[in-house]
Parts: sequence; structure tokens; C-alpha cells
Amino acid sequence: MLTIALTKGRILKETLPLLAQGGIEPLEDVHSSRKLIFPTTMQGVSLVIIRGSDVPTYVRYGAAQVGVVGKDVLLEHGADGVYEPLDLRIARCRLMTATAVDAKPVVGKLRVATKFVNVARKFYAERGVQVELIKLYGAMELAPLMNLADEIVDIVDTGNTLRANGMEPRDTIADISSRLIVNKAAMRSHHRQVSALIERLSDAVNREMFSG
Repeated sequence: MLTIALTKGRILKETLPLLAQGGIEPLEDVHSSRKLIFPTTMQGVSLVIIRGSDVPTYVRYGAAQVGVVGKDVLLEHGADGVYEPLDLRIARCRLMTATAVDAKPVVGKLRVATKFVNVARKFYAERGVQVELIKLYGAMELAPLMNLADEIVDIVDTGNTLRANGMEPRDTIADISSRLIVNKAAMRSHHRQVSALIERLSDAVNREMFSG
């Protein structure tokens, strides 16, 4: 049995069509069902749908042999114990710093609100900027408005939410897309299945690129 761990939300919606092109479709509607594990049209392959931050853990420990997760999660939580053989080129966005449009230069330590504390720490350290990191789990744009932070580090897609809250993106930390990850041991124990999956998904990604 090959288990593929998928990330809930936007990534799931964009992953399912790629899997379908590779002949793998869930046997029931994953969006309406309360189940977490789904058999598929391909014998011996099942899908498990979980939080994105948990996908690398499931794959690392072999509970799932393969996973699909955003590059932002891999940057923040690390990718030990997994291979990253394929960029699926879906759910594309940027990990960026952002400030209020009328923000004045900060004297002294910069206060930064983010859920990407590891990425932020490394980014500012490489630039020699002293920061106080404030971990939040959502509504980052609120932090500067409420004087909780001077800057934020967050995922930026269209930038509409930033603009609606009087903020603007500044520095790009990383370009983000969803990646296929594989458990290192499974690359050997499930070599035939995993290699075939990588090839099918790679073909699907290439078709999407040329058709788009």
C-alpha cells in the first residue's frame, strides 16, 4: 500500500487534478466527507488529508510514503528524512516581509510578527538586523495596526489583504509552490510505485505548463 499525505485547503484543490491526470482519484468526495483516509481508483494507493504542517512529519516517519506540501512548510520545519523530487508548480505565492505603507524607520530592535519564526530568524540574522520575533497563527496584518509589531513575515498571494489593511510587501524571502516529498526509506522499499508516481505527476505538471 502506498499512502499519499495531502495538505488541506488550496493545495488539496490544486493537487487533485494533477493526481487525476496520473490515474489517481479518490473514490468519494474528499471535500464533503468527514473521513481522513480515502481509497483511490488506483489499487494499492490511498490518500490521507491532514494539516500542511503535519505532512512532513507523517512522511518523515513513514506513516505516509509520499506527501504534497508547500515549500514554506519545508523551509520552516525542515526537510530531514525526506526527498523533494518534484516541484508541482501549484499554489504559487511568495514568502515576504511587509510593513505599513506609512511605516517610519525603526530605531533599535525590530519587532516582527510571523508564524514562520525559523525562516524569519535566519532571514534577519543574515542581514545583521536585530529582531524580536512574535509568533502569531493568523491575521498577521493586524499586528502592525495594533502596534504589536513593526513588520510581518507572511505568505503573499495577490497582496489584496495587505492593501486593504494599509500595508505593502517589501522583501521577498522565498518563492513558494507545492512540492512532492518522499520518505527516504520508501524510495527504496516502494521504488517502483514511487518512481511511477513521480513520472506521472511530472508529466501532468509539464502538460499544465504547456497548456497554460
